[in-house]
Amino acid sequence: MRQRKTDYPTIIMHWVLVAAILVAFVTGLRIATEAPDHAWINSIDVLLPRANVWVPHMEAAVVLVGVAVSYVIYIARSGLGRRVQLDKVRLRGLFGRKQARLGAFGAISTWFFFATMLALIFTGGLLYFGIFANDALMEIHWWASWAIPVFVVFHVLLHFLIGRSSQLLRIIRPAPLPPPPPRLDAVELLTMLVEKSSLPVEHRTEEKNSLQPAQSPHEDRRERRDPRRPAAPTRHPNSPAAAPRGPVRRRNTTLQSNPFVVAAAVAITGAWAVVATNWLMVNELVIHRIASTDAPILDGDTSDAVWRNIRPYSLLTNQGDNFDGTGESRIDIRAVHDGTWAYFLFTWQDPTRSLKQLPLIKKKDGWHVLHDGYEHGDEHAYNEDKFSVLFTTLTVDLAGDRTFHASPHPIANAPSTMTGRGLHYTPAEGIYADVWQWKATSGGPTGWLDDDHFGPPEKPTPMQANYMVPYKGGFAPDPGSANYSDNFDMLPPPNAENQSILPRRLPRDLAATTAAMGQINLDPNVGESDNARWFMTEAESVPYSPELDSQIPIGTVLPGVIISGEYSGDRADVRCAARWASGHWALEVARRLDTTSKYDVPLRSGVFMRVSAFDHVQIRHTRHVRPIRIEVE
Repeated sequence: MRQRKTDYPTIIMHWVLVAAILVAFVTGLRIATEAPDHAWINSIDVLLPRANVWVPHMEAAVVLVGVAVSYVIYIARSGLGRRVQLDKVRLRGLFGRKQARLGAFGAISTWFFFATMLALIFTGGLLYFGIFANDALMEIHWWASWAIPVFVVFHVLLHFLIGRSSQLLRIIRPAPLPPPPPRLDAVELLTMLVEKSSLPVEHRTEEKNSLQPAQSPHEDRRERRDPRRPAAPTRHPNSPAAAPRGPVRRRNTTLQSNPFVVAAAVAITGAWAVVATNWLMVNELVIHRIASTDAPILDGDTSDAVWRNIRPYSLLTNQGDNFDGTGESRIDIRAVHDGTWAYFLFTWQDPTRSLKQLPLIKKKDGWHVLHDGYEHGDEHAYNEDKFSVLFTTLTVDLAGDRTFHASPHPIANAPSTMTGRGLHYTPAEGIYADVWQWKATSGGPTGWLDDDHFGPPEKPTPMQANYMVPYKGGFAPDPGSANYSDNFDMLPPPNAENQSILPRRLPRDLAATTAAMGQINLDPNVGESDNARWFMTEAESVPYSPELDSQIPIGTVLPGVIISGEYSGDRADVRCAARWASGHWALEVARRLDTTSKYDVPLRSGVFMRVSAFDHVQIRHTRHVRPIRIEVE
């Protein structure tokens, strides 16, 4: 049996497409593990990449764009459009014989694949450039990704039914590109018509018969004349046109370029255009120069004249948790500097003013922490609102691959994560990313913003090695102290779902503490009133004692945070003030342009910046793919 073959350009594009889809799919699955509802993907963790995720995913997307463009051009220029043509004849094949039905199903499935790839490329591009990057777009991208493996299974099965193994193996058996049909020469056709019209009637009949020679049904069809070329007329010996002539020459010569070369050239140009667009469409935040006398007052009030005169840089962040179920928040950023200090105003959408940071409640069997996921390091109910900012000078500026590493176990000689998610750390010693973290209850109300960093992975503590507390990779606070701490100690056994705790401090005046907390509503999706605060100071509390505990009634709720002392050291480099109103937080921040700390990144042109918002969650913050580049005036 004759082996079936496929033209070599189709084979090349087919396998490039397969490789790009495979890379995009496995890296996309790894990225999806960070979404709140996709932790089940970790069950195939061994099959997914760990070291590099975001960069290969974007590179595969560029290759897919190039292959898509090249295939369209190749099909159009090579005359192979019949492969994917979906017309009435092909559709009628659905009700015909087996081969006709299979051919019709193949054409329909191919167009389904084209539509799916178009959806993936379109939604992926919008998500990457932050255009309409909302939850609905993420869902379309997610489900379109799963349509690809479904198509692959159907595609392989269909081709097996068409021609068994011979049909499947043709994709690895190259054949030359078939020549395109010759172009019709109108002048040559008219000349032959004139010659034919000059013959007597009987000669035309003879000519007509000569154009239809008898042929055995067993004769090789390849010997037949190409019906697309006009037949040379049979001239009668006595006709004027029977005079001997030289060889007939075509009146014009057409040079035809190789369709695959043309398609490849256009695809490479298109891919470079995508890369160039990425470089040109830089998300840039200008830190405007002001006089020191015009510096804003840090009070959380956005009415300062300096803020009113600056147009904010705005971006939509997504893939977080809560935010009324959308997981997204729009963030506006303004920035100025006076030559010594840099000032930022961050405003972001948050439907609730969430201050409940692991509150304590007294039950019949003792004190407990209200939580949902805290034992795994993934509290997503009773947590304060937060906001974080990252500064980095690392050359790879995509999300992850330098400061974030997906997988439940990204570091071979370290504990696995208790959350099933990845870890933040940098690739080598001496490389740090600067991280600011504002917290609505812990430190934030006293005017301090936690100055942290991502560095190389730290050695796990004994408690982390025994999975009593989460291992955090390279995320750590800068050297120094903070002015807040948890108001509880765990009682054995550890990690129990309904674990008892012992408060570290109890209120001196229970009624005053309860009044300071405002209207107490333990629904985590209900925010606190404007003047409420869910912490106790050291002066307002006393160390725990059984005698005082016995006077506190069952059902009492106490703050889970104690404020004591002051910030110090490198951890005290950033000051702040925040206010919440009408579904938005406003946060004013001040820090020196250069603190000289090795854990901090100097604020200068060319530094990359990222921001994220937390709606009463511990780690499930919003994000954006492309970073913001700082330009300092």
